[in-house]
Amino acid sequence: MTDPVPIDRGDLDQDAATARFARAVLYLRVSTKEQAERGGNAEGFSIPAQRDACLRKATSLGAEVVEEFVDAGESAKTAHRPELQRMLAYLKEHPTTFVICHKIDRLARNRVDDVEINVAIRSSGATLVSCTENIDETPSGALMHGIMSSIAEFYSKNLANEVIKGSVQKAKSGGTVGKAPTGYLNVRKWENGREIRTVEIDPERGPLMQWVFEQYATGEWSLRTLLDEVTRRGLVTTPGPRTPSKPLVLSHFLRLLRHPYYKGVVRYRGVEYPGSHEPLISEATWERVQQNLSNANTAGDKHKKYSHYLKGSVFCGTCGERLIITMAKNRHGVVYPYFICVGRQKKRSGCRQKAALIDIVELRVEEHYAKIQLAEEHANRLRSVLLEQMSSQRAAAEHERDLQQKRLHRLSSERAKLMEAFYNEAVPPDLLKAEQSRITSEMEHAKRRLSVLSAEFDVIETNLNVAIEFAKNCERAYLAAAPRVRRQLNQSIFKKLYIHEDHEVTATLAEPFRTLLSDEVRQLVPADDRTSETTNPQANEMVGGLRVNYLVGAEGLEPPTPAL
Repeated sequence: MTDPVPIDRGDLDQDAATARFARAVLYLRVSTKEQAERGGNAEGFSIPAQRDACLRKATSLGAEVVEEFVDAGESAKTAHRPELQRMLAYLKEHPTTFVICHKIDRLARNRVDDVEINVAIRSSGATLVSCTENIDETPSGALMHGIMSSIAEFYSKNLANEVIKGSVQKAKSGGTVGKAPTGYLNVRKWENGREIRTVEIDPERGPLMQWVFEQYATGEWSLRTLLDEVTRRGLVTTPGPRTPSKPLVLSHFLRLLRHPYYKGVVRYRGVEYPGSHEPLISEATWERVQQNLSNANTAGDKHKKYSHYLKGSVFCGTCGERLIITMAKNRHGVVYPYFICVGRQKKRSGCRQKAALIDIVELRVEEHYAKIQLAEEHANRLRSVLLEQMSSQRAAAEHERDLQQKRLHRLSSERAKLMEAFYNEAVPPDLLKAEQSRITSEMEHAKRRLSVLSAEFDVIETNLNVAIEFAKNCERAYLAAAPRVRRQLNQSIFKKLYIHEDHEVTATLAEPFRTLLSDEVRQLVPADDRTSETTNPQANEMVGGLRVNYLVGAEGLEPPTPAL
């Protein structure tokens, strides 16, 4: 038996007998899973057709096919394809004569990857062969290779650009680009022989997502507790062709709550468009949810458990750090609960304030309530003065309400004109995005002002009376309250309670009590009607008239109840 004759790689039409010792590998690829599975076949229609063409080419070259590599559902935009990388690794370990593909674009869709793949093939000693293109190592073959590689790259980029243009047009018309979020279903319908793709509310998950938004808008839930509850009620992700349903994770849950799709808005490439799908929630509910998310705990909105009703309200009077609870045990095994400064414990503030027995701190806080409450005469005089002040605000509130409503109307018209200009291609997408952000911000501000101004004065008056009555009897209410209620009272009345070295208590007050118990308000009544002390050191700066706007915030006069 004679030795094999070396193959001249520049002549691919050599006699088959000369090339009988040639070894070939095949590379086959389709871009999408749909192509790979079309026709109910595990390989679809394209893969077998490519294989048949490559086998015929191998036969014409007199080469034996020793291995086959198939990337089914892999894009050629990147060279990081599992079977392609496995083929390049195989070529390094096994002498191979030919790498046969159906077309050059099966290997690469851009010139950079094409060069790198061809360098790897040539380095292994193999030659790339195309079934449909005259590719070889001759000058004309190299020219053809370069031309076909450039055409493949142009096709890929042009196709991507056309897809983006189509998606933008779909979003402009209110259509959903891609998969709809949890609570909706992508649906295919046939009308008059045409396929129509639309979105419908998921009958199982839609009501649950609607409930989630409505509950979080109340401000009474943390993200974690709400997620646990809705998971218990049965909310899971929408299953895919190969992915089963599973419970939502916190990060995914947070993204859903921030998704404008639920209020009827489609967002694509940073630009928002009015959607044609049915919204699950109102604009007002959406705004309340976003506001609550902005105010949520930045550490993940953790649901905290408090071991004492003063924890979270008391702070060190020396350095201002939070006081935490520690349990000290003496040599007889008796346990004493203390409040200690976290700044001293972690040695980050240089604080030297000693620990304070919790029993003593509790007593001092109770005594502090007696110092801040209003006398009967003071409260009655204060009520009449504030109600008189409020009556003068009605006309001003009506005037500003009209201004804000006109502002909203103007901004809505401006947004409509902006979208019309964008549809007529007179405004680029980046400018549209910036203008949309500005208009949205201004509209939110106007809506917040209207929310404040729309408060019924009768309701405000009722809440004012409740607040004043409570300020008259806050000591008695606190002494009679259970620990859970005491915690709510402390967080509603005080921003911070400072415990000093000698166990003295000072505090900064929260609204509306900061105003009701301030020196400015106390000066509205005769000196013999005033209580003797104030706990707000900043109140002395408040001169020149009563600032009634402190009393009438977006939440009214009744202090909000903190979520536990």
